[in-house]
Amino acid sequence: MILALESSCDETAVAGFDPARGLAGEWVHSQIALHARHGGVVPDLATREHLRNFPPLLERAKAAIDFSRVTRVAVTNGPGLAACLAIGVAAAKSLALAWRVPLLGVNHLRGHVWSPFIGLHAEAPGDFETRLGAWLPQLGLIVSGGNTLLFTLAADRRVSVLSSTRDDAAGEALDKGAKLLGLGYPGGPLIEKLAAAGRPDAFDFPRGIGRRDELDFSFSGVKTSLRYQIEKMTSADVQVRLPDLCASYQQAVLDALVRKTRAALLQGGGGYRSLGLSGGVANNGGLRAEMEDLARSAEIPFLAAQPRHTGDNAGMIAFAAWADLTGVERTAGLDLRIEPGAGVA
Repeated sequence: MILALESSCDETAVAGFDPARGLAGEWVHSQIALHARHGGVVPDLATREHLRNFPPLLERAKAAIDFSRVTRVAVTNGPGLAACLAIGVAAAKSLALAWRVPLLGVNHLRGHVWSPFIGLHAEAPGDFETRLGAWLPQLGLIVSGGNTLLFTLAADRRVSVLSSTRDDAAGEALDKGAKLLGLGYPGGPLIEKLAAAGRPDAFDFPRGIGRRDELDFSFSGVKTSLRYQIEKMTSADVQVRLPDLCASYQQAVLDALVRKTRAALLQGGGGYRSLGLSGGVANNGGLRAEMEDLARSAEIPFLAAQPRHTGDNAGMIAFAAWADLTGVERTAGLDLRIEPGAGVA
């Protein structure tokens, strides 16, 4: 049994994973309502909430799984907010010391890399290692509030980054766009909801870097374009055209994501066996549908993280601690350090 802790940003999470059976339980305390009052994540408040919520979450976990079966403790040690990461690592060190078991440091982004495979493992845990070969190498897209990147997961489970964003992440662009439009936090789901009643071609917003051979993302331009568009309109006009503004803005972001992914598939020359999607923005219905269509056109399986594993969660950390043979700090002892600015590879 692996017990995992996650506290990279504003979600406090605990999970237990049994390689022979799958996830034995997941417990998450969300801070969205708290940070919504401030229009975004406040690091000091997030740190305080982690201190407050790890003890009751661990009590709930203890009531559901037998802690005597825990043979490893895994924890997110980066990237993320430094103080938040420190709380989770300190808690994990305490548990590992008390139980005299190894402590594993897991990269948060590599948790996202492996999150689409959690459900596949649950279908047939005993056959997962064999079945995994049918899906690798994979082209994957992580898209969240803090990160947007394309990567490959090779047959030997090594991760290589193909591209990332040069400025804002896609989720960050959606949240900032929502703020410009006077919506609440988190902005992405609010934009998606309003966009359902709007026309995605009503406004012409830029699609980031236009060169087909360039895989990097850029979302600062679409955000600036939205601001200029709003400045040309009266407040009343903005309210009347809000669904169209949301639909057009969202489509510009999605188009950039899908176009770069399509270009990466073409550059791969048909060598990928699956297309993966993970991260908080992976919950966007339009993005999931367009990515699924892209995978279908390439005649490869589309593997998307389950909704509960798209945001910050300990389930993907526990799973990566077991499945990721190349990125986990498996010899990490009590000297494990936080790495707030760590990359995926």
